[in-house]
Amino acid sequence: MSDVLKNFTDGDFDDAVLKSDKPVLVDFWAEWCGPCKALTPTIEAVAEETAGNWVVGKMDIQNNPQTAGKLGIRSIPALMFFQGGDCKATLMGTQSKDKILETMKTVTG
Repeated sequence: MSDVLKNFTDGDFDDAVLKSDKPVLVDFWAEWCGPCKALTPTIEAVAEETAGNWVVGKMDIQNNPQTAGKLGIRSIPALMFFQGGDCKATLMGTQSKDKILETMKTVTG
């Protein structure tokens, strides 16, 4: 995994994501999910490209079911874009790097 790509857990989600002073992209995934694994290189590239402006990370829903349950994650991969403690946008399924970056721009204005 990339050095700039974070690994979020149920234990640190509030502090690392909801209380972050930067916007945060969370990729909800699971080890057994083929499309999730296919999306990982794209998420790593986005993390590298937006380092310093965004916090980008992954959250394994199998090992961290509480947060996914609270947020109503029913299908993965799910990309959620947070700013100021609120989810500002969600993308479901495999996405292109361009679509992810475009969504990031809409979140930050």
